[in-house]
Amino acid sequence: MSKPSAAILILCLLLAGCVSTGQTGRKVDPEAARDAYVQLGIGYLQKGETERAKQPLSEALKLDPRSASAHMVLALVFQQEGEYGSAEQHFRSALAAEPDNSRILNNYGAFLLDRERYQEALQYFNKAAADTLYSERSRVFENMGIAYLRMGNAEAARENLERSLRLNSRQPRALLELAQLEFNSGDFVPSWDHYRRFDQLSEQNAASLWLGVRLARRFEDHSKAASYALQLKRLYPNSPEAKALMESEKS
Repeated sequence: MSKPSAAILILCLLLAGCVSTGQTGRKVDPEAARDAYVQLGIGYLQKGETERAKQPLSEALKLDPRSASAHMVLALVFQQEGEYGSAEQHFRSALAAEPDNSRILNNYGAFLLDRERYQEALQYFNKAAADTLYSERSRVFENMGIAYLRMGNAEAARENLERSLRLNSRQPRALLELAQLEFNSGDFVPSWDHYRRFDQLSEQNAASLWLGVRLARRFEDHSKAASYALQLKRLYPNSPEAKALMESEKS
């Protein structure tokens, strides 16, 4: 059963299984119904069905206009659709309801990072990172590392990416960004180590394949270099990285 279908079933059960209000009537538990609507919205969002996600999330907000979860998921829906003004409005509503919720702080920081509002993003990441019990704290430090990278602060970027990996050594984005950072600074041994760990955990893109080609060549791993080069040419033939590869093969 798909996640949306499962959520629909849960919602139907909630609407059918009521909470007693006295001798003459029964009514739905509004908190349980709200949570079921939110879960239904999450299910649609995870499937990429953002239009269908809005209705149950709107129903959740009718039951509880201050539902931080409903506002946050709706913010993610609008972010995915490129409706950035609406996304920010719902992120702020979520934080107004739960200002210390680390998940919301990190998600809003990631939104600001995507919008290239780096200093603002760091404020929210720092607040989320202060929660030592947050289960996805490694992602907060990963996001902070990326923010510092984009701001041109390589030292702070390295510090936060390394801290992310100390908390969770299986963070592909942190591994790749650190490998690229180390390659740029000439630290090829740790770069190759981080890159190979990334390669075991994640799908490749044009930038990561080009980094892999250059690292494999440096360490004379001809098989890997050829494999990465073939993937880059086949999957991303028109990318700047593929063009750089072809130029490198001429020399």
